Amino acid sequence: MRRAGEGTRVLALHGWLDNAASFVPLLAHLPGRDIALLDLPGHGHSSHLPQGASYTTPAAICHVLDVADALGWDTFTLLGHSMGAGIASLTAAVSERVERLIAIEALGGLRGPEEETAQRLRDHVQASRHGSGRPLRVFPTMAAPIRARMMANQLSEANARLLVERGVREVPGGYSWRSDQRLMLPTALRLTEGQIDNLLQAIACPVQVIYATPAQSYYPEPLRSERLKHLRQGQLALLPGTHHVHMERPADVAAIISAFMG
Repeated sequence: MRRAGEGTRVLALHGWLDNAASFVPLLAHLPGRDIALLDLPGHGHSSHLPQGASYTTPAAICHVLDVADALGWDTFTLLGHSMGAGIASLTAAVSERVERLIAIEALGGLRGPEEETAQRLRDHVQASRHGSGRPLRVFPTMAAPIRARMMANQLSEANARLLVERGVREVPGGYSWRSDQRLMLPTALRLTEGQIDNLLQAIACPVQVIYATPAQSYYPEPLRSERLKHLRQGQLALLPGTHHVHMERPADVAAIISAFMG
């Protein structure tokens, strides 16, 4: 975990297979904030969960609150991107300690059609018990993983490098990803849209949602905008950009955050 600045307390949660460096470009544009950049379990420099433990959203919520306890924060703002925004949304739904929520490129998490429930669970159990057993890929230099992140996420070289430098470790022959391979397992269970609606309705704090346009294929319109209707105190900002809009347009995203937080 990395701390930056003093002032209003903000806990930042990154996206799937990202790490705390996801929020580094924002820091210079958010003065007067005590921002804790967290590597979620299995990501970045955080430890992997022990064998037998699973990466689930309820466990992630508990982890977020445990970190707040360790920081001595009774109340705080949650800032999340992608998967981190989904975790932040559901944390705000179940904890009154969240004063404000800023959700970038996700709100409430990914849904799963009810008719896919059995197959999804079957795939998860089979993959968890048997796995691929493949060794970690080793890159001879940093150039290859940086290029891979640039292509996969439409990132500039500088921002891809930020994520990769914190996301790899030195091994014999070069570098390999630090992230736990179990993060790639099929999700065991996903919430239905009705369950997500119920959780969003439970969020009592003010919420600022930031979406990049055009929408991602897995989180399309009008679904993503319709979710805002379930918030008690929600507002939306749209920015032309890609999924990592907070990294590629940090000044614009920070301006929205600062206006929301006051």
